[in-house]
Amino acid sequence: MKWDMDFALEILPDILEAFLRYTLVITSLATLLAAVLGMVFAVIRYVRIPVLTQVTTGFVQFTRATPIPIQLFFVYYLLPDYGLTIGAVTTGVLVLGVHYACYFAEVYRGGIESIPPGQWEACTALSLPQQAVWRRVVLPQAVRKILPSLGNYVISMFKEVPFLVFISVPEMVTVARGIGGSNFRYVEPLTICGIIYLLSSYPASVAMRKLETRLEHA
Repeated sequence: MKWDMDFALEILPDILEAFLRYTLVITSLATLLAAVLGMVFAVIRYVRIPVLTQVTTGFVQFTRATPIPIQLFFVYYLLPDYGLTIGAVTTGVLVLGVHYACYFAEVYRGGIESIPPGQWEACTALSLPQQAVWRRVVLPQAVRKILPSLGNYVISMFKEVPFLVFISVPEMVTVARGIGGSNFRYVEPLTICGIIYLLSSYPASVAMRKLETRLEHA
C-alpha cells in the first residue's frame, strides 16, 4: 500500500486533536498523581509505620505484578457493580497514576536510602523537626539523584496510554485505528502516530540523558 499524502494531511488534525486532548493530558495528570502518591508510598515504607507499612508494601507489590489492562478492566467494568462508577478518562488517569506511583515509590526509596547516615545524625544532633528534615534535607537531595530515572518512567507511561483502548478512551492510537478501519488504510494513521510519539519522546529522552550527565558532575 503506497503512502497517500493527501489522505495523511486530511486525517492529521483529528489525530493531533486526540493527542492533545487525551494522550498528553492523561499522561500529564497521571504523572502528577504518580509523583505525589509515589512519594507518600516511599515515606511510609521507609519510616516503617506498623500495619500501614505492611499494607502499603503489599499494595505496591500487587500493583507492580499485575498488567495495566487488567487493572483498567477491574476499575472501569467491575467497580460499577459495587456502586462506584468512574469515567473512562478518570479511570485512565487513576490506573496509570497509581500503577506508576508504585514504580516511583521504589525509585524514591532508593534515593532516600542513598542519603549518607552522617546527615541523618547531624539532623538528630541539631534537634531538627522531622518535617524539616524531610523537606529541607532528605527530599531535595533524593529527588536530585533520581530525577533522570523518574523521567524514564514518565516516557514509558506516555507510550502506554494506548492501553486505554480497553475502556474506549479516544486517545491518539485508538482514533488512528478507527480512521484506518473506516477507510481501510492503516499505513498513514499509524505512521502519523509513530511520528508523533517519536517527536514527543525522543527529545525528552535526550534531555533526560543530558540531565543525568549534568547531575553526575554537579
